[in-house]
Amino acid sequence: MHPSKGLSHTLRALVVPAVAAAGAILIAAGASSAPTYPSKPIKFVVPLLAGGPPDAMARLTAPALSSRLGQTVIVENRAGGGSTIGTRAVATAAADGYTLLFAGANHTLGPAVTKNLGYDPIKDFTAIGTVGGGSWVLVVAPSVPARSVKELVAYAKANPGKLNWGFGLNSGPTLLGEMFMAMTSMDVARISYKGGPQAVADLLGGHVDMNFTATSLVLPLIQEGKLRALAVTSSARSADLPDVPTMFESGLPGLTRGFWGGLLAPAHTPTDIVTRLNAEINAVVATPELKAGLAKLGFEPKAGSPQDFAALLSEEIEAWKTAASLAGIVPQ
Repeated sequence: MHPSKGLSHTLRALVVPAVAAAGAILIAAGASSAPTYPSKPIKFVVPLLAGGPPDAMARLTAPALSSRLGQTVIVENRAGGGSTIGTRAVATAAADGYTLLFAGANHTLGPAVTKNLGYDPIKDFTAIGTVGGGSWVLVVAPSVPARSVKELVAYAKANPGKLNWGFGLNSGPTLLGEMFMAMTSMDVARISYKGGPQAVADLLGGHVDMNFTATSLVLPLIQEGKLRALAVTSSARSADLPDVPTMFESGLPGLTRGFWGGLLAPAHTPTDIVTRLNAEINAVVATPELKAGLAKLGFEPKAGSPQDFAALLSEEIEAWKTAASLAGIVPQ
């Protein structure tokens, strides 16, 4: 072999591994310098007005999650269109874990009341996890001469069209109310609002006579005698309202339903981000501070896996569709 060729082979044998090693070092350096999640503020979009159960849960969860992640977590209310405006904004957002939807039962009842949502509540989202849940309560103004569901139905039938029922558009209470009217054959006037809190405000103002709403939202008003609770939608009586019967006890077992609040991300959000967020949310829900905060608002903690949440979403969508069909509600 010519000496120069031998030298060439020797150099190649030394240089090629060196270059490969250098490349590996550069790749490793690049990977280690890549930003880790989260590297900027995270936004919770609540597709409803401030004051409702999802908003309250979001505002409890955000600062606790911020502390664990070391990044700011902000809450933004984007109400309108029966929650479709804010929900659609998240469905079309970048799937990078920085824009999340803090949804409630309105997310799963959408297909039951709206023909074209502009998004698919399952396919366009990735489930992260739930935070808490609770029940609804049927309340009436003190001026309504009824102290039970039976008495309310009797009064409404004796005075057709006299009572006004206020409700937040395309919400859980909307569907519950329609089911209630269908099951009892009540004749009442319907007044729709952008959100449940507005309906409650008009209930206090004397413009509305009855309302289905989150127990937590009106508990102080009930305790102060400003509103009268007739029944709760939970399967068991509320610890906060032990003297108020359930819908089952009131003869309407079909109205035993509850609500929840949880986080969704746009579809195709990376699995590692979803796994991280789910672990942190479950850790937050397990803290005494968040449990106490939820309890103060009348909510119960509700943790679980992304798979658990995805199963809940699918189950609820079908349940609400069935409920709407039974109530004679046709998606508009």
